[in-house]
Amino acid sequence: MSTQVILTSRVEALGGEGDTINVADGYARNFLFPRGLALPASAANLKRVEALHKKREATEVAILTDAKEIEAKLTKQSFTITAAAGADEKLFGSVTAADIAEMLAQEGITVDRKKIVLDHAIRACGVYDVDVRLHSQVATKVKIWVVAAEGGAPAKAEEVSEKPKKAAKKK
Repeated sequence: MSTQVILTSRVEALGGEGDTINVADGYARNFLFPRGLALPASAANLKRVEALHKKREATEVAILTDAKEIEAKLTKQSFTITAAAGADEKLFGSVTAADIAEMLAQEGITVDRKKIVLDHAIRACGVYDVDVRLHSQVATKVKIWVVAAEGGAPAKAEEVSEKPKKAAKKK
């Protein structure tokens, strides 16, 4: 026997969200329904899935619009990151996606660090084109200038003035 179901999300080898398919009774009852992957095919469930699908489309359009606005802001500007560097312009540490996301946030542009794509961390001063994938349909390159901080290398521990140590009291 087979049961007609409406898929609520993509299921490998069966179909995508909103598809109406026939599956074995046990498969629907024991696998699809408990996991929330499908609903029994009925007029009420068809309307519910259609409403859910329209809501997801509206949300997706809003996300795409926001991504395009951010892309327009990113392509018009270049950004500068100041980092401690040695005489040979190699950084003490590196510039990572999190550092770039933080710098963009300071400029008023919110980008998740996971959307910033670096093949490897930036370890030297210079100009870099960094890929930013804002959405599956929107990707751009951001020009990042990495410059050495003024004053050069940070002070060594011996050069830092310490507070005078208190003399131990003898009893």
